[in-house]
Amino acid sequence: MGIDPGSRITGYGIIDMEGSRSRYVASGCIQTASDRPLPERLRTIFAGVTSVICEYQPVEAAAEQVFMHRNPDSALKLGQARGAALCAVVMAGLPVSEYAPRAIKQAVAGGGAADKNQVQRMVALLLNL
Repeated sequence: MGIDPGSRITGYGIIDMEGSRSRYVASGCIQTASDRPLPERLRTIFAGVTSVICEYQPVEAAAEQVFMHRNPDSALKLGQARGAALCAVVMAGLPVSEYAPRAIKQAVAGGGAADKNQVQRMVALLLNL
C-alpha cells in the first residue's frame, strides 16, 4: 500500500507483488471537507486509511517523508495528515517504509526532478494501466 498524504486529499494505491512483477489492485482518494476543523479531517483520514486496509489487507505500506513547504502552516497540516494516515497503518500492524520524494521520483521515473505527469505516465506504464 502506498500513501500520498494530504490534509485535503490523501491518495492511496494498492499493488500486488508477484515475484518481481507488480500488479495493480486499486487506488483512490480519501477526501476531507476543507470547511471542517482540522481534527475532524484527521479523523476522516485515519478512518479512510483504516477502511482501505480492512478491504484490501495489504502486508506493508510506504509513504513519502515530509518535505518542507514555504508555508509553515501547510507543512504542519501535511505533517498531521501524514501522522493520521501512518497511525492507521501502524495500528493495523503493518510495517511502514518511508521514502524521500526525490527517491520515489528517481525510482519510478528515472529522475528525481520528475513532475507529477511524468511519474503518473511511468506508473501507468509499469502497471500496464
